[in-house]
Amino acid sequence: MAAIHKGWMLCFLGWALVSPSYGEEFFFKHGAGDKYRILSTVHEYVYVDRQLSHRSEILNRIAVTVLEEQNGNARHQGVFQTAERSEELAGSQSFQWAREYESVFNRDRQGHITIDKRYYMPVVRNVPVFPQRELKIGETWTAEGHEMHDFRDTFGIQDPYRIPFTANYAYLGPRIWRNKEYPAVSVSYRIFYEPPAVSGKLWPLRIMGASDQVLYWDFVLGQSRAYEENFRLVIELSNGMTVEYRGTAEAEILASEIMDKGQVADEIKGDLDRLGIEDTSVRIDDAGVTLSLENIQFDADSAALLPTEKAKLDKIGEILRRYPNRDILIGGHTALAGTAAGRMRLSQQRAAAVADYLIGNKVRTAERIVTRGFGAERPLAENATEAGKRINRRVEITILEN
Repeated sequence: MAAIHKGWMLCFLGWALVSPSYGEEFFFKHGAGDKYRILSTVHEYVYVDRQLSHRSEILNRIAVTVLEEQNGNARHQGVFQTAERSEELAGSQSFQWAREYESVFNRDRQGHITIDKRYYMPVVRNVPVFPQRELKIGETWTAEGHEMHDFRDTFGIQDPYRIPFTANYAYLGPRIWRNKEYPAVSVSYRIFYEPPAVSGKLWPLRIMGASDQVLYWDFVLGQSRAYEENFRLVIELSNGMTVEYRGTAEAEILASEIMDKGQVADEIKGDLDRLGIEDTSVRIDDAGVTLSLENIQFDADSAALLPTEKAKLDKIGEILRRYPNRDILIGGHTALAGTAAGRMRLSQQRAAAVADYLIGNKVRTAERIVTRGFGAERPLAENATEAGKRINRRVEITILEN
């Protein structure tokens, strides 16, 4: 069973302090042109018919831009990327790219989201929703919300799947998160839903679940800083099978720094010359600045790096350390040989091997690197010649803009 992707709510939080003597009025506040990133990690256990199926870690990277704002309503554009580290990738420290979603939505000052029904993200919607009044510590309120899930791979349900709930809120006052004090709000909801049948190879007959969260606000940033969650979702299916997702999630919001791609590319080109790194080129693309390590050498038909390539990666790591606040995407590519499935698997393994080497050398932590295999889908040269195959047999490292 595929994982569910919690951790998509944080980009929809904000607050403003009105009167600390009598209470605080929380409302959403963003300006046109604002950009920010959210990094969330989920530790999840999946049970099928009450038996543990698998464990996984899910890394969610979200990049958000506020397109416009008018009278307190902000229009957002988001790119939601999921990556997973599971038992199937045993031995690898890196997270393997899973899926990418785009979304456009509006949100008002209280937190209500308006979004076209075709979008899968964000998963958790209308959380939090704040009342139009000042709140004192200990005050509680309720509001309607819903989760929207992607069940295409798991159950064959092609449309975003909506699960409604009523959320219960409480203003907790100051709480500690990572050794700093923030004003905090608890969010708790329970799910018991018997939905109508939908088209798919399977469909839910009954859905039960629970979510308990603590959200932390930052007075200086004027928006949420982080959240923590415990969750459980149990789905009874039309074939009599039961699937349960259980785990924890946490996330933090990060400011997006503007990247001067031209300057970064020029700096890297100079470093490549200075360090004598051969068979490596640099280009600017939509995602950021990419280093293409052409003809990178592994043992035949394996993902074991040759010693000469490790020395090369030591030099590449020296370059990457100059940009410590940027996340990295590592893509594996093969020449056109063997089967498509074999090429894809080998490209994934080789990208993971490079990522693990950089993680082991403390160039980045595992949470700051995502790997992806492309097989032979994106050739840079003709595969008819050995020279072309050497170029296509490459690993690309992208320093991400956002």
